[in-house]
Amino acid sequence: MALLPETARQVDLLVARAQSEGRGPSLALGVVRDGDLAHVALAGEQPRPDADLQYRIGSISKTMTAVLVLQQRDAGRLDLDDPLDRHLPGTPVGALTVRQLLGHASGLQREPDGQWWERTAGSDLATLLAGLTPAKIAHPPHRVYHYSNLAYGLLGGVLERLTGTPWADLLRERLFEPLGMRRTTYHPTEPYARGYVVHPWHDTLREEPRTDTGAMAPAGQLWSTVEDLARWAAFLADPAPDLLAPATLTEMCAPVVISDLDAWTGGHGLGVELYRVGDRVYVGHGGSMPGYVAGLAVHRPTRTAVVDFANSYGLRGHHIVGLAREVLTRVLDAEPAVPAPWRPAGAPPAADLLELTGRWWWMGNEYEFRVDPAGDLLGGLVGNPQLRFTPEAPDRWRGRSGSQDGEILTVIRDEAGRAVALDIATFVFTRTPDQEP
Repeated sequence: MALLPETARQVDLLVARAQSEGRGPSLALGVVRDGDLAHVALAGEQPRPDADLQYRIGSISKTMTAVLVLQQRDAGRLDLDDPLDRHLPGTPVGALTVRQLLGHASGLQREPDGQWWERTAGSDLATLLAGLTPAKIAHPPHRVYHYSNLAYGLLGGVLERLTGTPWADLLRERLFEPLGMRRTTYHPTEPYARGYVVHPWHDTLREEPRTDTGAMAPAGQLWSTVEDLARWAAFLADPAPDLLAPATLTEMCAPVVISDLDAWTGGHGLGVELYRVGDRVYVGHGGSMPGYVAGLAVHRPTRTAVVDFANSYGLRGHHIVGLAREVLTRVLDAEPAVPAPWRPAGAPPAADLLELTGRWWWMGNEYEFRVDPAGDLLGGLVGNPQLRFTPEAPDRWRGRSGSQDGEILTVIRDEAGRAVALDIATFVFTRTPDQEP
């Protein structure tokens, strides 16, 4: 569904301003809604951008590497708490776990040895592993958030050792081809935007190298377009279950570490960055390589996302992921999701379910429970039904939301078989406030 004209105008203005003030040769941005590219905003002329023009996406590549790792976990081929030594034996950092590497909680040094890897030809995995020393651990694991490109080079090595397939081939076979991402590639393919550094004093452009980063490729090698990265954003909002279980993606979006301990506005999950903007939490990632910056921000509850690219090493006074978040917030504020319509139930629930509905009391607080059309039991403080329970067996229900997620609700019956109490993880709810639990 396309944006409303006024919303589109505001988005176009934000993009034009970022390109002009940031002195970006070109800037391209896409808004995704319900799985489709709803709006494209373009600015600049070096080159003139469009939705099929490739830019380098840098560390957004990490989100794809992480999904490959979780696919292997779901297939039973690794555990997130496996030590690295189980898959890449013999390194001096082998006690670090897959989970810690994914979430930038390993304390591993940010970069590999040698020259700046983003601007030089990469080495193979054996060379990367040979450069590891105990000194590569800059902090004790899980002590602090410490971003590590090196960690993702190692995760790429884990994937290749597990599958016997190069990382780039895994991406193509298990993500890009199924998702129709035909223009997301390891090397640039025409048409693509050349990447530049803009001189600070006289606005001239210096073209940057387009390197093959070798074993570090899983940290930031890839190229993509507005159209293709929009498909990836839609996947991160609502994954295709045959590629990744929705519950696994939700697991990836849970915080492993908070990266901003002062304000708690940022964190990192399993391969995705987390951003708090007001009362909303977005997931996504930023990316930079010499001559390029890219951004991805997704609001999963509304299946709305923004992707953006520029072909300069930064935008003066602007931040590419900050722009994505600003546009995403503007769209969500201007065009909030329409609630699903209420529809009456076809028939009353069965008698044994009906008797669980109504008012219950716990510790002097009044709760209410009702049945939804799917047959689940919804409950919570009166007027605030935040709890959902699904049936597992007679008189046994499993919590699926809120503070009781995963917990068991057991129906307690008297000698006559009447439901007289609800035991929710040892908290007993009764029909009257003065009834003994």
